[in-house]
Amino acid sequence: MMNKKGSLFIVTGPSGAGKGTVLAGLSRRLSNVFYSVSATTRQPRPGEVDGKNYYFKTKEEFEGMIARGEMLEYAEYVGNYYGTPEGPVNEMLEAGNDVILEIEVQGALIVKNKRPDAILVFITPPSFDILEERLRNRGTEKEEVVKMRLEKARSECSHMDEYEYIIVNDVLDEAIQDLSSVVRAARCRSTQIDIKLV
Repeated sequence: MMNKKGSLFIVTGPSGAGKGTVLAGLSRRLSNVFYSVSATTRQPRPGEVDGKNYYFKTKEEFEGMIARGEMLEYAEYVGNYYGTPEGPVNEMLEAGNDVILEIEVQGALIVKNKRPDAILVFITPPSFDILEERLRNRGTEKEEVVKMRLEKARSECSHMDEYEYIIVNDVLDEAIQDLSSVVRAARCRSTQIDIKLV
């Protein structure tokens, strides 16, 4: 018995929800789970590696990828493009690996429209008060930035009912287990299994 093809998971959640921590926990628990590498036109930061942190592209290269239909989704933010190249995602899926896209709501819904088989997962804190507390406890951003993040979080959370799964990140281990269960369940779908008993 073997999986015919991997599943595509789209993970979204507001800043402060703990997406990165939950996803890191998932990668320690399950094998054959890979994170999609985004492309961007911004300059690499110290220590960032092309193909690992991002695929670093010129504006002309990125716009060429858009014109050729090579992007699953993309957006322009503060003068730079960011997006998900489709080729590497398809290669990983065809090899039987599960792929996770950690992207924002707008991009998530675009990908879901293109790939109805993708599984939408929204990670949220247990309450808005806790989200605000987490953001403020970081102590790394000015008040106006915190307010902007909170406003954006309200907008993002208004789309939760468009997702198949909602994971409440209250107790971290439980949130990691919940996400692991979603991935394991997807691996058991009849469309994912190639089995012959005769």
